[in-house]
Amino acid sequence: MSTLGELSPDELQRRLRGPGLRLRTGPVVNCVRSSLDEVAEGLALHYAAHPLSAEDGFADFHVQVDRPLNWRRWMKPQAVFRFDGETPFAPLPGAQGFPMLEWGLNWCVSAHCHQYLIVHAAVLARGEHALVLPAPSGAGKSTLTAALALRDGWRLLSDELALFDPATGELVPLARPISLKNASIEVIARLAPEARMGRVVRETVKGRVTHVQPPPDAVRDMDRGARPRWVILPRYRAAAPARLQRIPRGQAFMRLVDNAFNYPVHGARGFEFLADVVQACDCHEFEYGDLGEALQCLAQLEASPDG
Repeated sequence: MSTLGELSPDELQRRLRGPGLRLRTGPVVNCVRSSLDEVAEGLALHYAAHPLSAEDGFADFHVQVDRPLNWRRWMKPQAVFRFDGETPFAPLPGAQGFPMLEWGLNWCVSAHCHQYLIVHAAVLARGEHALVLPAPSGAGKSTLTAALALRDGWRLLSDELALFDPATGELVPLARPISLKNASIEVIARLAPEARMGRVVRETVKGRVTHVQPPPDAVRDMDRGARPRWVILPRYRAAAPARLQRIPRGQAFMRLVDNAFNYPVHGARGFEFLADVVQACDCHEFEYGDLGEALQCLAQLEASPDG
């Protein structure tokens, strides 16, 4: 199976502007169309290791990021996300085309892949054991995820969406770019200068935003799930010492529920499944102000006999 990185720039543009680029990300295939150069640039950088499906093959999601079909194509250009020809979101300024694609692909999964119980959380794995980091925006989740994946050898499963499979009890990988914003961009650039970052997009609803290419090994292993082992509730606080504190499993359960996109869809089975997940996990709150200290603290957690 070929990868996106094997396509020439001309062939990538042909597919994006024509039949669509069928890109596999974990358990889903996305058919992506766009005439925007920044979208092609972002895909070429961040998805180079991802496998492609046949041009005439099945796709779970058909999406498009392009200019609107009115005067805003030329004056103060905008970017519009389309899903099956519909526009579920308001347009964004034109330079935000690639972030809009990323946010749109997250929405596609969280709104439609109900075979999974989906939680707003980062997921990384060490061997067959998974670390789940459920947190709202601004808690430092993505910064910590980037540090663990790029500098500490953890396998990235997902930066944004934890896909719990009730049928197997495993977390299903969705290895896509890691999103960074504002001060986190410079923090990760200093910590991991080898990280491949895209262009910084300014004045988004989240401030300055960029994306980091997922480690190629994580992409190659995106068919290998992992079993939940730790649930860590992260919180960044400037100048705070790294502190890991065990919490009751009921508290961790409620955090997972609070961050779930489709918990009501799964009903009683979802309740029982998440209860089993936290029962099998060691659950902690984690406050940190320095990434170096944070990595050392989590390494001690992994090495301790009782997890």
